[in-house]
Amino acid sequence: MINTDLKQQLARHVLAKVRMPAQYIGGERNIVVKNHHEVTGKLCLCFPDAYTIGMSHHGLQVLYSLMNRRSNWAAERAFTPWPDMEQQLRHYGLPLYSLETFTPLKDFDVLGFSLQYEISSPNVLTMLDLGGVPLRANQRTMADPLVIAGGPCAQNPEPMAEFVDCFVTGDGEPALQEICDLWLELRQQAHENGTWLRGDMGVAQRNEALAEIARRLPYAYVPRFYQPEYADGRFVGLNRLRSDVPETIEPSVIRDLDGTPLPTAPIVPYVECVHDRIAIEIMRGCPWQCRFCQSTVIKRPLRYRSVQTIIDAALQSYKNTGLNEISILSLSSSDYPHFTELVTRLKEVFNPLEVSISVPSLRVNEQLRTIAELVGNGRRAGLTLAPEVARDDMREQIRKKIKNEDLYEGCRVAFANDYTSVKLYFMCGLPGERPVDMEGIVEMSEHISKIGKEIKGKYPKVTASVSNFVPKAHTPYQWNGMQRREYFQWAHKYLWEQRRIRSVNIKCHDIETSLLEGVLSRGDRRTCGAVELAWQRGARMDGWSEMLNADRWWQALADCQIDVDKQVHQPYPMMSRLPWDHVNVKYGREFLEKEQNRSVLQLDAMAEAK
Repeated sequence: MINTDLKQQLARHVLAKVRMPAQYIGGERNIVVKNHHEVTGKLCLCFPDAYTIGMSHHGLQVLYSLMNRRSNWAAERAFTPWPDMEQQLRHYGLPLYSLETFTPLKDFDVLGFSLQYEISSPNVLTMLDLGGVPLRANQRTMADPLVIAGGPCAQNPEPMAEFVDCFVTGDGEPALQEICDLWLELRQQAHENGTWLRGDMGVAQRNEALAEIARRLPYAYVPRFYQPEYADGRFVGLNRLRSDVPETIEPSVIRDLDGTPLPTAPIVPYVECVHDRIAIEIMRGCPWQCRFCQSTVIKRPLRYRSVQTIIDAALQSYKNTGLNEISILSLSSSDYPHFTELVTRLKEVFNPLEVSISVPSLRVNEQLRTIAELVGNGRRAGLTLAPEVARDDMREQIRKKIKNEDLYEGCRVAFANDYTSVKLYFMCGLPGERPVDMEGIVEMSEHISKIGKEIKGKYPKVTASVSNFVPKAHTPYQWNGMQRREYFQWAHKYLWEQRRIRSVNIKCHDIETSLLEGVLSRGDRRTCGAVELAWQRGARMDGWSEMLNADRWWQALADCQIDVDKQVHQPYPMMSRLPWDHVNVKYGREFLEKEQNRSVLQLDAMAEAK
């Protein structure tokens, strides 16, 4: 059931005037197009970024496949249009639509947003507005689709709470199905008399339906039923407006990951995307407890898929796509308990087909010494590792237990197996950081380059990618303040001053982007106003460096009277309430407090050892 009128108008007026029109026309291999008259529910999975980013996101493929396996639901896709496309849609009065059937977003039952990056928050507003859906959740009636959101940024939902009806925390596979089914049931009940109420009565009708979702689904957070409280410019608590909704929100959890189907016919885009490869999730969660890492906290417990399940899914995906690279995904792939068996069997199956195996997220441990030889093949040119810091005492502080000798020996074996470059991920701005930690980043990078020269006869390319640390919600560092702009400016300059070998590149993340990430990830509900104001003033696709206008954001925050220093840079007292405390994680706040206290003791010991 394709909206041919809208499709023809796009072809007639719009597509010839925009960059890369293929990202707006759908029709890719393996898409699912269902007749809307033959299903009971319509879901649009909305990714608030460009098509080339969204189509590289494994979670989108997982949920798309999952919902389309069901005969009573049609799942479709929409992405944020680039400004040239947005301009054309507005000029001709055309709505944002799904790629499968060209259906306007307002005509779906449910819109599901994946919040992956804080700086992309305005893209959600662009999609809602172009799709004909009221921006503010409290302005919608039962005639409007349910707007839900999940993903990493939903771990602190408050900066987007005014725009989203319901946040879903935890694993999306069971939660999405349950919430879609319940909403459809409630929507049909409200439509029994042949129409939905409008105006204030329609808003009240929607409130009752949302209250039922909040009551029945423990992982569903409906912000309108909670009122933030502030004192001295800071958040101090969240009060329920109804006694029948829960005080805190529990995550949705898949117990049997191996029994949860993988997408084996992923959509193959027409245009080049960030990742053009088959992605197979081998495990969920991480066995380690690094203090800086939010993902290891929110993805607990640790769960695995069997080797046979992975092999079968990879082979079926290859047959359905023809892609020539398979990437095995997890937070720490080399910690998969059957890693050697898995890689060996993948190579046995796919080497004859000239399909390469990619293993990102490798942990630096003794196993790294053999991985390059195990995984290496003709198409694999670079090794990517994340030591995060270079000094042993700082490594104890962040609780990442790795050894430099394992890292160096792993790189030595990689160069001997025809790897030509190494990329290293580091952080700066961690609690207790010292100049010697900056020096260590350069020393480690140059030492690896020297190892490469010993093996290959010339210095290989070594890139140290240095991110600016943001203390994230639900980590032991959540009480810490973020370093200020001046510190990061000094740190970046200092790093470059230490470099001696030209083949070593120091690549530092943009400071303004990182600071805004801090504002949006650590904000309370008052931040919503700044997000909307920045969007009204033109914030679009700010995750792309060429699109970001940081001054626009800082002015919007100032105009909304957001105290950035308190929100981002000043630490929270240990006993204070945090804007995200109502979203529960496994082990909970008590575990995080203990880890933070241990961190403080270690920092004191580091300071005394100077």
